[in-house]
Amino acid sequence: MPLIRDGHFAGDDWVRPDPDGAFVDDASPDKLLLPLSVFLEHGAALAEAGKRLGVEISNDVDPDSLAPWFGRLHLISVLFPKSADGRGYSIATRLRRLGYKGELRATGRLIADQYALARSCGFDTVEISGAQAERQPEAHWLEAERAMSLAYQRGYGQLRNILSARWTAR
Repeated sequence: MPLIRDGHFAGDDWVRPDPDGAFVDDASPDKLLLPLSVFLEHGAALAEAGKRLGVEISNDVDPDSLAPWFGRLHLISVLFPKSADGRGYSIATRLRRLGYKGELRATGRLIADQYALARSCGFDTVEISGAQAERQPEAHWLEAERAMSLAYQRGYGQLRNILSARWTAR
């Protein structure tokens, strides 16, 4: 699945292992992106084995439940089942306010028009399907990255917010 970073399509070196549990051995990849249930079951052992861990969560997970793991998590991927479901943005904002510093990824049904909002809420990357990448090629995401110079809310991306810009202009 294509990964968008800074408006460009990028490679993804995180591995989603098979759900059969074969990833627990020493030959498993160093960067594992696990479903929440597998992460909770095997995460401590994998972290002790020196693996870099990521977790994929649904958009109804309480971000506070991940806070104890922040020191061991290098990636949190928040699922967006529909482009019209904005709960993932709230989760991203909450994770950043709780102090999560690792990579934050939006995965699923986002469209290029939502890219600036995703970035301003704290997402570093967006992962979309191959079919969506064909409908919205890299040029669309790059244009979306550059289309907005200000955000409505105070965020975590590179965009300044409108209120700060107004105060600066005085």
